[in-house]
Amino acid sequence: MSVSFELDAAIRDDKGKGASRRLRRAGKIPAVMYGGNAEALSLVLDHAKVMHHLEHEAFYSHILNINIDGKVVQAVLKDLQRHTHKPGVLHLDLLRISKGEKLRMQVPLHFLGEDLAPGVKQSGGVVSHLLTDVEVACLPGNLPEYIEVDISSMQAGESLHLSDIKLPEGVELVSLMQGAEHDVPVISIHLPRGPVESGEEEEGAAGTEEGGGEEA
Repeated sequence: MSVSFELDAAIRDDKGKGASRRLRRAGKIPAVMYGGNAEALSLVLDHAKVMHHLEHEAFYSHILNINIDGKVVQAVLKDLQRHTHKPGVLHLDLLRISKGEKLRMQVPLHFLGEDLAPGVKQSGGVVSHLLTDVEVACLPGNLPEYIEVDISSMQAGESLHLSDIKLPEGVELVSLMQGAEHDVPVISIHLPRGPVESGEEEEGAAGTEEGGGEEA
């Protein structure tokens, strides 16, 4: 993993909506950490630092080092609640990780070779991204920041499915674990719809004129 993320957190004793509002006004974010065969913890984090990390795509699918009163706990971001009408985060859900226990995470897809695909370069096709991320199951040490999908050989009219994705070692796609019927398309290349032929336009225009010239 090429980057690391660290966050300082403190145990939060005050609970309830009123306490959460006071924390947010003070530039803090209430959070909860659970899982890992340990009790859930109510935490408080610095809003500005969290917002800075959220600018990085890898933060959403990366193992985070959470420093809680001097003790580092590894966790992943499972959910966050954003403000409805202004930039800001209202709450975070963090899941502790256990090295020997598989976890499920949404991981972004990075598409490669779109400008080289024959369906685009030679046929003038249009690329349609049907999925932008996938849910994976893996041990924490195998968690990828993203998964690359090479479409440089795709032709117009072709689709690439989940089963066509080359996965990193130790990583499975949750959808495919549920059965072959979940092998949905990820990306496709299709030809754009062409303009109406000029002869059809003239015929349509003539029909309109003839119909409009009749008098009751």
